[in-house]
Amino acid sequence: MTAGPKRREGLRALLWLSPWIAGFSIFFVYPLISVAYFSFTRYDLFTLEWVGLDNWRYLLQDERVWISAKNTLWLVVFMVPAQVIFALAVAQLLTKVKAGAGFFRTVFYLPTLVPMVAGTVAFVFLLNPVGPVNEILSWIGVGGPDWFGDASWSKPSLTLLGLWGCGNTMVIFLAALLDVPKHLYEAASIDGAGAWRQFRSITLPTISPVLMFSAVTGVIYALQYFTQAMIASRVASGATDSAGSTFTPGYPDQSLLTLPQWLFHVGFRDFSMGYASVLALVLFGTSMIFTLILLRQFRKAEEVLS
Repeated sequence: MTAGPKRREGLRALLWLSPWIAGFSIFFVYPLISVAYFSFTRYDLFTLEWVGLDNWRYLLQDERVWISAKNTLWLVVFMVPAQVIFALAVAQLLTKVKAGAGFFRTVFYLPTLVPMVAGTVAFVFLLNPVGPVNEILSWIGVGGPDWFGDASWSKPSLTLLGLWGCGNTMVIFLAALLDVPKHLYEAASIDGAGAWRQFRSITLPTISPVLMFSAVTGVIYALQYFTQAMIASRVASGATDSAGSTFTPGYPDQSLLTLPQWLFHVGFRDFSMGYASVLALVLFGTSMIFTLILLRQFRKAEEVLS
C-alpha cells in the first residue's frame, strides 16, 4: 500500500474518531489542565492570584485531609471487598434457585432503584439507637450500638448500607456465572472435583474479567464516596439547613468525613478553589494508582489460576 492510501485511511479513522476526541479534549483534558493550573493559585471564583506551591504545602499541614484520607482508605479496604464478595455470594446462590428465581432476583435488585438520599435516611432511621433494628436485637438480649452516632460503628453501618444496595454488581455477577459453560462443571464432577475445587478452577478463572471490572469500579466509587456519608452524617447529627446554621461534614467525630466531602467543603463552602483543585488532583492520582495496582494484581491472579 502506498503512502497516499495509508494517509487517506488515517484521515478517515481520525474523522470517525473526531467526536470522541473532541469530547475527551473538552470534558477531560481541558478541565484537568485547568485544575492543575488553579492548584497553584488562590482562586475564590472572583479573584485569581498566583501563589506557587503554597496550596501544596498547606496540604501537608491540613489535619482533615489525613483524617478524610484515612476514612476513604477504610472504605476501599473493607467496604469494597465486602460488597464484591457479598454480591458474588448472592449471585452464586441465585444460580442454584429453581423455583421463584425471578422473584428473588428482583428482590435483591430492588434496593438499587431506591434513591441514595432516601435509602440513607431510611437506614439511619432503622439503625437509630431506639430504632427497629436495636429493638429486634433487644428481644434476643443483645444491646444494639448507636450505629451512626458512634465513631467506631459509623463506617461499618455505611458498609451495611453498601451491601444492601449492591444489586447492580450482583446482576453483573449473575450474568457472568450463568455464562460459564456447563460442560466444564460436568467434566470436573466426573474427575471427582468438589464444589470448592470447581469454584476455584472453573468459576473464578472464567469470571475473572468481571471480578476485575467490579473491583476497579468499586474502588473508584469508594474513592468518590460522598452522598451516603454526607446524608448519614447530617441526619444522625440532627443538623438542619436553617438560616445561620453551619454543618461541617464528618459526624460523629469526623469518622464519616471522606476526601470528596472535604473537597466539596473547601471548594463550595470556603470558596478556596485553588486548594480544592489540589485535593481534586490528589483524588485523581490516587484513583489512577489504585486502578493500576488492581489491574496488575488481577493479571498475576489470572496467571496463577490458569
